[in-house]
Amino acid sequence: MKILIIQLNGNNITEVISDEIIIKNTQDALDIMANASYQDSHKIIIHEKNIIPDFFDLKTRIAGDILQKFSTYDKQLAIIGDFSKYTSKSLRDFIYESNRQGRVFFVSSVEEAKEKLSK
Repeated sequence: MKILIIQLNGNNITEVISDEIIIKNTQDALDIMANASYQDSHKIIIHEKNIIPDFFDLKTRIAGDILQKFSTYDKQLAIIGDFSKYTSKSLRDFIYESNRQGRVFFVSSVEEAKEKLSK
């Protein structure tokens, strides 16, 4: 796992880069948040491929549990991926609401993630 700190518009943004799944549960997400906080960063970019696939099955409650921690600890998250492959209406609604509220963004590129998190 590689951690990059990007400085943009006065914000430190943490980008997590890995070829493996690094978020399998809530504790993994908390560890990444702690690492980012240590770097004085409250905004995190992670790629869909680095998150356990069950995250995208809302019945498992993994997404809700993890994203609640981002809210509790006042962090922002951008998840980069191609979300069009998911056919679940509830997941599509969840992604829409998350993007609308502005705490968690589901985006298609690093550039879009940086744009959303630098505001």
